[in-house]
Order: sequence, then structure tokens, then C-alpha cells
Amino acid sequence: MPDQPNVPPSSAASAPSGPVAPKPESPAPAAPQPPKAPAGFVNVEIDGRPLQVKAGTNLIEAANQLDIRIPFYCYHKKLTIAANCRMCLVKVSNAPKLVPGCQTPVTEGLKVTTNSPEVMDSHRAVEELLLYNHPVDCAICDQAGECKLQDYYMQYDHRPQRPAQPKLLRHKRKELGPTIVLDQERCVLCTRCVRFMKEIPGEPQLGVFGRGNHEYIDIFPGQELTSRYAGNTVDICPVGALLSRDFRFKARAFYLSQAVSVCAGCSRGCNTFLDHYDQVSYRYRPRENDAVNSAWMCDDGRLTYHRLVEKRALAPMLGRVGAGKPAAFAEAVATAAKRLEPFRGKAELAVLVSPQLSVEDLLAVAQLAKEALGASALYEGGLADGVEDALLLRADKNPNRQGLRLVAKAFGLELRPFQELVDAAEAGKLKALYVAGAEVPIDEHMAAAVLEPIEVIVTQAVHLDGLAGGSDVLLPASPHAEDDGSFVNFEGRLQRFERAYAPWGESRPHWALATELARALGFTWRRASARAVWDELRDRIPEFAQVDWSDLGPNAIRRPGIGLAPAAADARPPGYRERPVQLKARPPEPIQ
Repeated sequence: MPDQPNVPPSSAASAPSGPVAPKPESPAPAAPQPPKAPAGFVNVEIDGRPLQVKAGTNLIEAANQLDIRIPFYCYHKKLTIAANCRMCLVKVSNAPKLVPGCQTPVTEGLKVTTNSPEVMDSHRAVEELLLYNHPVDCAICDQAGECKLQDYYMQYDHRPQRPAQPKLLRHKRKELGPTIVLDQERCVLCTRCVRFMKEIPGEPQLGVFGRGNHEYIDIFPGQELTSRYAGNTVDICPVGALLSRDFRFKARAFYLSQAVSVCAGCSRGCNTFLDHYDQVSYRYRPRENDAVNSAWMCDDGRLTYHRLVEKRALAPMLGRVGAGKPAAFAEAVATAAKRLEPFRGKAELAVLVSPQLSVEDLLAVAQLAKEALGASALYEGGLADGVEDALLLRADKNPNRQGLRLVAKAFGLELRPFQELVDAAEAGKLKALYVAGAEVPIDEHMAAAVLEPIEVIVTQAVHLDGLAGGSDVLLPASPHAEDDGSFVNFEGRLQRFERAYAPWGESRPHWALATELARALGFTWRRASARAVWDELRDRIPEFAQVDWSDLGPNAIRRPGIGLAPAAADARPPGYRERPVQLKARPPEPIQ
């Protein structure tokens, strides 16, 4: 055989023997899998952000958990879903067209887009359609500053209207009942009001009439909107179509500040916002709390803000009806102490307390009655019972009767009905009376006549009615809007309210008046705030012993015993044109 050439092994191995096969690529890393959702929850993605949310939650509520706001008009989480405004259309991964976010529930692996050009164009188109016939009433509309049409126009549309036919004209100022006026031209037909009246109070007094472009909201023929819950339709109306006749043209919404408060209209204790400006209260609005009032309140309680500004006692007075004269505060307190001094510890002295007072007021008054005046019992005053219904309204028109009972028990004071005070006065057994809260459950003139023979009457009162006019010494007290404090509702739930503005005139909280009177009687009590009263005396009541003042805020967690009410704010910023100095505030003009 012929000799083979000497070829290095490495060279031979490297010699090409045909086309070279491509090297295999390494596999791409697998996409990270979302963590397994707990039972009853699903994984979704909204605008590229992952979220684990309870199965069945609609897209609006799911997006809220990521602080992504999907716009809407007709949706309300406490009402059935109508999906008729089409403002909340969004893009989802399992549908070829946009879907309404209010009506679409989350599903496992769903991808939602709320800010794509297609979605934004949809929002602009809906906004333009709603504004096609809407009057430009913003300058005179009470809803200005709280109007979703304004907000969404600036956010999604914000361009001039294209040339069109003249706007469709409808009824401009139709009084639907004693409390509500309707502007049909402003209505966007979200039907929130119709659904509310049917589903919540069960009084379907509103309906949608007409067809197509000629549809409108109205009351049914031959009826009036007389429901005690009609005011809630104003709260849930996203535009200025439904307006309160009480609040209309009285204040601009963007001037108002809000205080977290509790309705004092009955023993339910509905959670509220108290809207105020320049030291005057203008309206109550319901604050959401599923454990107490859901998101609603009755019209009776809604109008109790008038009591915060009407017939106020603003200066100390000495002398009874027809002879009362203003006096310096120190002089009035000293006179009250001097007149009560001879009756301390005697059965001839009675103490009348109103369940309109806060828990902190009651603690200070009860300590004064027990330790400074030597009383063994408290007589129970307050407003008389009224109507009651199956939804929210309670017959007891006092917000803190349960608190009064707890405080009286803690101080070992017997709690007696008001009628026993009347009987004792008529029998001539009483010679002195100390009153904390002048509200009484009988006609005030009759009560004044019955108590007139009593030699000494010292009264702490918010208003110049009830027993205030028949007092030898009148000390002006401030209502709950002008101080921090808490009420205990009929269920035993402790709820705190916050001060909205400074006390009017020379009025002071009941706890401060009781403390000043005790100092005039020789005690050394020093308290600078309602919280100081709470911290000093709460341990006397077992239900309050473990409750911290800070826990009584809007986001408190309920504990055993006295319940602490959680509540949700509506995120509306406070007014930015407040005057920080105290002024001589005047109450709003009454409705003509």
C-alpha cells in the first residue's frame, strides 16, 4: 500500500468534511410563574402590575387595590350593577372588545389594561356624548367642585365641543318633594337614584321615562319624593341633577372643610362628615361604615346640623325668664357654686343630665355630681322619642343614652326617669337643681312651669330652649361639633367624633363647665381637653378600660365589649379658603 502522508491528528480532525451544523442554542429561561393564590383568590394583572384579589371582585374594585382609578358614573358598590354609562370600559385579555369594568369579575390569569389608547379614546367618546346635551351650569351649580363630569372632562376629554345642534331642553327646576329639587338637563341617566329608592328604602318613587335621546328621570305620576331617605339620592348623584333644597345656593362645595363626626339625631349613631366653613355647619353627609349605617343616613338626622347653629346660648346669664342679664364667665361660675353650696349632699338637690352629652362630658358631670355635690342619683333628660323605621331611624332621638347608663353605673349613681323629677318637684321635695343639658322629653313650657318653684336652678345648655330660660344661672355649653368626644350607640358601639371648629361666643364644652364649677366648689381638678378627661376617668368603666383614645379614629378595629367603629373617608380634600381666626359666625338663612 502507498504510504499515507503524515498529517497531525489535530489538523485532520479540524479539516472540513462538508457543511458545518449550527451549534444548538441554550433554552430560554422560563417566565416566572405568579405565586399560587390563596383559596378563594385569583392572580390578575392590571396595567402590568400583578395582584391577588378575591374571586368575583369586579375590575373597578380590583384596580382600586392598586390605586388605579377606573372612571365610572353609574356604578355604586352598595347598589346593583346597571353598566349603562359605559365610562368604565377597559381592555381584557379574554375578550376581543372593551368590557365594562363594573360588570366584569376577575378570573385567574386575567390581564387588564386601563390606559391604552383604545381605552382612553373610549373614555373621551363617552364624556363627549354625556356633554352633548349637558348645560354649562358650573358657575351656578351646587355640585361644582364635587362633579364627576368636571373631573373626568379635565382628565379624559379636555377639548372644545364639536359643532352640534342646539342642546335638548328639559325641566330645569322641578321640586320632587319637600327636600329634593331635580334639574333634568344635568342628568346623565346613571339611574343610581332609581336603584337606590327601589333597593335600599324599598320606596320606588323614581323612574326613567321616555326613549332614546328623550329619556329623563322623574317621579311617578301622582307621587312625591317623600321618603325619609331621599337625601341620599343627592349624595350619590355624580352630577348636579338632584339637589338638596336645604343646602341649595348656601355654600360652594370647594369652600367647605369636613370633620369626621357622628349624627346626633338618634341612637343609631350614623357615621357622618360634617361640612363647615367660616365656623358655620352647612350639611351632614353619610360616612361609610358597614357595621352601623352602611353608606346612608336618614333625612331627619341629615337636618340636625341646624341645631348646631340655631338658638345658641353664647354668653353666661344670671336671672330667670324676663330678668336674665349677661354676666362675666367667672362671675357666673362663682354665683352658681355659691347658690349650690348650701344643698351639697342633701336630698333636696337633684341633678338632671341629658344623653345629648358626649361620654367625656358625662364623665366630668358624673364626677361633679358624685364627689362635689354629693348626689346619689341622676335624672335622665334628653329629647322625647319619635318615629322609628326598619332601616336606620331609631325611636330614641338621643345619641348617647347607652353612654349615660354606663357612666351612671360606673359612679354608683342611680339613673331615674325624668317623670320622677317632675313628681318630686310638684311634691315640693326639691329646692336645688343642677342641669347638664337642657333638653327635656316634655313640652319645655310645661317643664319650666313645673320646675319654677325650685329655689335654685343652675343650667349648662347649648340652646336657649328647654330649661335654659328658667335658670338662675345659665352657663353656655358647646355642641359636639365644637369639641372632640365620643358617643355610645344603642348597640353599645363607642364612636368618636372630632372637633370641626372652635366654640362659638363664650360657650365651652360641658366637661369644661363641670370642671370649672368643681374648682369653684373647692376641688383642684385641672383638665385641658376631652382626651384628658378620658384618660383620667375611663378606668372607672370596665368597658372603656382597655380602649385607647387614638383607637377611636376612622380606621379603628372593633374589640370585645365596646365596639370601635371603622369608617372610610371619601378622600375629598378639605377646603382651602378657610379663615383661621374665630369670627362671629351667622347661621344660614332658613328655607323660604
